[in-house]
Order: sequence, then structure tokens, then C-alpha cells
Amino acid sequence: MLKIFEVTGFKSFKDTIKLDFSDVRDYKFNSNCITKNLLGKVIIYGKNSVGKSNFGLAIFDIVSHLSNKNVTPGLYDYYLNANSINDYVEFHYVFKFDQQEVDYRYRKNNKHILTYEKVSINETMLYEYDYKQNKGNTEGIKQIAPTLNWAFQDVDSILKYVMNNTVIDDSHPLRRMMRYVSNMLWFRSLDENRYIGYKNKSNDYYDFIFEPEVLSEFESFLHKSGVEDNLVVKEDNDGQKRLYFKTDTPLPFFKVASSGTRALYTFFYWYKTCNDVTFMFIDEFDAYYHYELAESIVSMLEKMTYTQIILTSHNTNLLTNRIMRPDCYFILTKEKLISLVNATDRELREGHNLEKLYMSGEFNG
Repeated sequence: MLKIFEVTGFKSFKDTIKLDFSDVRDYKFNSNCITKNLLGKVIIYGKNSVGKSNFGLAIFDIVSHLSNKNVTPGLYDYYLNANSINDYVEFHYVFKFDQQEVDYRYRKNNKHILTYEKVSINETMLYEYDYKQNKGNTEGIKQIAPTLNWAFQDVDSILKYVMNNTVIDDSHPLRRMMRYVSNMLWFRSLDENRYIGYKNKSNDYYDFIFEPEVLSEFESFLHKSGVEDNLVVKEDNDGQKRLYFKTDTPLPFFKVASSGTRALYTFFYWYKTCNDVTFMFIDEFDAYYHYELAESIVSMLEKMTYTQIILTSHNTNLLTNRIMRPDCYFILTKEKLISLVNATDRELREGHNLEKLYMSGEFNG
């Protein structure tokens, strides 16, 4: 699981922004938001243009060079912060797998090219390499892969090179980290099927619904969400099956459905097809939802026990201990990301009205 993430100089973040998933308090309620003593479910609030979307993209930068999974084009334009004093973006991840920790730090320039990389396991350095100067300390990683060619010609990442060309036990922390990264998923409810990670392609996005049981479950999901229409799958004159609203004159779902209903379809697609996802980031997850529907979706996501999930939202109705807990709610500004428990001197308890405190400016200090 991800224990710590830091980024410096990325897009809207000139300075370092950090999220420490190990900053867990001793609350006795909503323990399903905590997994293996790390924050498992997080909601991030922030004003418009502070960088909520950019923070998600920063976390998922690791997917772009350690895996071959999908990265929707255009999401990483204008990569380097315009006011950064450095000519690179620095990313820092600490992963925890049982009692072992992998510390991975790297830098990329404004063309997304790796310029520096460092990996440690349990505070013992495996390697540190400067790609601009073509030098570094690689003794530790050579012990893991002694038979590899270490000339580094055309190697864009030592870590990726080693993991793709060396037989390493599945229980090794580096192998576990690579699996974790490969199964990360970012998507945005505002954009139809725009995503990062988890799959190479999502060719089943439109037709996974054709299975009768899945169609019935989605129809029921819509009804519970306040969409009363029934659905049907029809084969058109061109021989292709398509989803329709079941009306006297069937209407094509993706042409006439509202933005909110299409967002529900996108959520349902990923919810049903990403059973082994390790980390999920849903940007503006409730942009089209009534607050009761947003609460219902949070409850669904909390049942994904072993998946770390971050949601971004403007919906202050979700700021309640009835749904989550104060150490799982965060506020993002252009300068910092801070949990509610760290944003006030007040000792937050289960009985506190978090939304009221938020609206009154309690967490602005």
C-alpha cells in the first residue's frame, strides 16, 4: 500500500505537497476507512483551481513509466510548474508491504524524461542514478540482477529495466510495488472513459453491459440513484448491439442520457470491472450527483476493503463523521494538503459537526 506521497514543482504545485497515509488517529468509529494502519479512504476538498485534479495526476505519474497501462493523451501537458526554481519535477513514494518499505524517488524534466532515480528498501539504498551525468551508485541493484547488461544503453528507468528482465520472487517488495502500480486506476466522472492505469485498453466500455445480469444490476443501480428509466440492449441494422432506454420508441443511451446518468455509467463500469484495483483516484466524483447519491457511492467504495481510494469533491454534505472520520478528510490549497485533525487545535470528536466547522472557517488556520 502507499504510505507517503510527495511531489514538488508539478503543474500548479511550486512547493512540496505531501500526503502521509500513516497519519492515522485512534478514532473508534468508521474503522473501515483504515486499512493495515494506513488511510484507506480519503476525500480531498479545495477551492476551484487549487490543484485537486493535478494532485491526482501527480500520484499517477508513476504509472506512465513503470507500467504499460493506459494514460489518456493530453493529461500531462504543461508538466513543470511555471515558477519552479528547478528544471525538473520531483516525485517521492513510500510503499509499505507488511513489514517492508520501498522508498522510490525520481525526477523528470519538462519533457517527461527521467533525469534521476533512487530506490531504497527498509532504508537500505539499492541504487541512485543521475541520467543527465550517466553516473551513480548501482551496487545494490546489481546484486539483485547480477547477469544483466549494466551499460544502460537506451534504458529509460533502471527500476523498470531490472523488473522487466529479471526473475524476482513475487513476494519481493519491488515485485509487489510493481504489481501495486500496475493496478492503480485514475478516472474522472466529468469525462467519459478518460482514465489512467489498470488496463491497457477499455474496449469493453460500451459492451460489458450486454450481459443480462450486468444490465439488470446497472438498471437497479440507476433506479436507486433516482433514474427511473428502464434499459434494453438492441441489435441495430448494422449488426451491432447497443444500449437503449426502454421507451415506446427506444432511445440510444449514450446520445440522450444526461451528463449525470453517463457519469453513473462510467462509475459503474469501473466499479464492476476493477475488482483487484490497488489504488483508485476519482476526480470530482460527485460533480453531477445529489448529496444522498454521493453518500451512497461513498458507502459502496468503503466496501472495497483493500483498495486505497481518494475522492475529490466540493460537496460539504459529505463532511460528516457519519460517513468517514476527521483524519480521512483533507483540505488542499496551493501551498499544502492538510487533514482536518491537523488543521485545527480543537480535538475533533465523533459528535462534532465537521461541515459546520468547515463552513465557519475552523480549518482555515
